[in-house]
Amino acid sequence: MGLPRRALRTTSISSLSAALVAGAAFGLAPATAAAAPATQAAQAADVRFVDIPGDGGTVLKGNVFSPSGAQPGQKFPAIVLPTSWAVPQIEYIAQAQKLADSGYVVVSYNSRGFWQSGGNIEVAGPPDIADASRVIDWTIANTAADPDKIGMAGVSYGAGISLLAAAHDKRVKAVGAISGWADLIESIYSGRTQHSMAAGLLTGAGFLTGRPSPELQQIMKDFLGSNLAKEQEMIDWGRKRSPATYLDQLNANKPAIMLANAWGDTIFPPNQYAKFFAQLDTPKRLELRPGDHATAEATGLLGLPNDVWTNTQRWFDHHLKGVDNDIDREQPVQLKSRTSGGYEGYADWKSVGPATTRIPLNDTEKLLANVDSGANGGIVLLSNALDQFLKTPPTASIPLLPRTFAAVWQSGRYDSAQQIRGTTKLHTTVTSTKPSGTLVAYLYDVGPLGVGKLVSHAPYTFHDKAPGQAFGVDLELFSTAYDVPAGHKLALVIDTVDPLYIEHNPTGAQLTFSSPAADPSFVSVPLREK
Repeated sequence: MGLPRRALRTTSISSLSAALVAGAAFGLAPATAAAAPATQAAQAADVRFVDIPGDGGTVLKGNVFSPSGAQPGQKFPAIVLPTSWAVPQIEYIAQAQKLADSGYVVVSYNSRGFWQSGGNIEVAGPPDIADASRVIDWTIANTAADPDKIGMAGVSYGAGISLLAAAHDKRVKAVGAISGWADLIESIYSGRTQHSMAAGLLTGAGFLTGRPSPELQQIMKDFLGSNLAKEQEMIDWGRKRSPATYLDQLNANKPAIMLANAWGDTIFPPNQYAKFFAQLDTPKRLELRPGDHATAEATGLLGLPNDVWTNTQRWFDHHLKGVDNDIDREQPVQLKSRTSGGYEGYADWKSVGPATTRIPLNDTEKLLANVDSGANGGIVLLSNALDQFLKTPPTASIPLLPRTFAAVWQSGRYDSAQQIRGTTKLHTTVTSTKPSGTLVAYLYDVGPLGVGKLVSHAPYTFHDKAPGQAFGVDLELFSTAYDVPAGHKLALVIDTVDPLYIEHNPTGAQLTFSSPAADPSFVSVPLREK
C-alpha cells in the first residue's frame, strides 16, 4: 500500500537531515555532492530552492518553506535561518518543515563564502550583517511573510549572525541563538590565551567548504602564530563581530532573545552568553544543558524530538504569533545539571549560585612549565559530548599527577552533596622566572579512589611580567552545573600545558603559587541553595 504523500515527504526530509549531520560531522560531504540530495529533497518535500541577492548583489543560495494551503493575500510570520559555519543550506530542512507546518514562512540561506553562495567568508562581519537584511527584504517581497513578524534563528555561526542582525535591523522581532557567541574574543581568546584547537578546527573547515577572505586568512595567521604585535588589531576585529558590542542597539530595538548553549561548549564557552544575558534589557531566556558545541540540538536537525528546538519554536510562537504557551511565565534561566535529571528555573543569572564554598590555597606550590601533567580539558567537540551522552567527563588520577609539573590543592570530604551552579573563581598570587607564561586551572570532583572527574577549567596567559616579582591572578573558570556526591572532595589542579590551547611558557620557566597573609589565595565555588 505504501506511505501517504506526507509521510514520504517527512521521511525524505529526515533522511536527508541525517545524512547532512553525519557528513558535516565527519567532513565527508563535498560541495558538489550536496547538490544532488538537495534536488531530491526539493521534489519530495515541495521546498523551493532559490537564489537570494545579498549585499552588493552577492548570490546567496537558499530555500523556502511555506505553509500549505495558503490563500492569496494571506500573511504569515517568517523565520530566517542563516546556516552554521561550513554547513550547506539544507542544514535546517527538518526544522523548517516543522515550522512551516505550524504556520511560518521559513527562509534558510547559506552564509556568504560557503558552499555555493558567493563572496568570501567574513566571519559575521559587516557584509554578513547586511546580507541578513537583504534576505529579510527578499523574504518580504517574494513570500507570504508578514513584515511585522520577522524572526531569526540559527546554530553556531547562524546564531551569531542572527544576534548581530537583530542589533542592526529593527524588523527582527525575535531571535533564537543556539550554541552561538556574544563575545567572540571571550570565546576563543579567553584569559588572553588562544583556543587553538577550536580556532584550528574552524579555520580548517572554512578552507574545506568555502573561501576565507584575505582579512580572515591574515587574522588567523596572526592569531595562531601568536603575533602579539597584532594583538590589539585582532581584538578590534573580534569586537566588531561580537553582539555584546552592540548591546545598546539590541536593548533599544528590544527583540525577544532566547540564548541556548551547552555547559561544555569548547568553541563558545557559556560564560560569555551568561554575561551577555545579564545585560540584556529585552524579553529574554537563557537555557544551558550538558554537551559540547551544537551537540544538545543535533538530534533536532535530524527531525527528532529535541528540547532546544521545541523551546525555540515555543519562543517564536509566543513572540511572533502571540500564542499564550506559558513560556513568558517560566523562569527565564533554565539549567540542566550535567549529573542529574530535570531542569531548574531561576529568575536571573545571579540567582544561579548564590552560596559559595571556599577552598583555601594555603600551601605554596612550585612547578616546572612546558610539560603536560596529564590534567587537561579534553578534545574539542568529543569529550563533552561523551559527558553529555555517557556521563564520562575527562578524568585524571589526582594522587598520580606529577607534582613537578602540577600544583594540587584539595578540600576535605563533603558530608553532603555539593550542587555546583555557575562560575567558579580562582584568586592566587603567581611568581614566574620568565616574563611570559600560561597556566591552566582545573576543578575536579575527586572520588574515594582519587580519580578526579573534570568539573570545569580555564586558561590564563600573562606577558611582560618582571621575573621574580609576584602578581595577582583572578580567573573565572567556565560556568557549569555539576553535583558532587557526598563523600567526595574537590581538587584544584594547575599546570601549564593543555592541547586545547596555545601556551606561552619559555623553556625552563618555573611558576610559584603562594598565598600572602594580606591577600590569601582561594577558589570560590558557587553552590545552589538547598
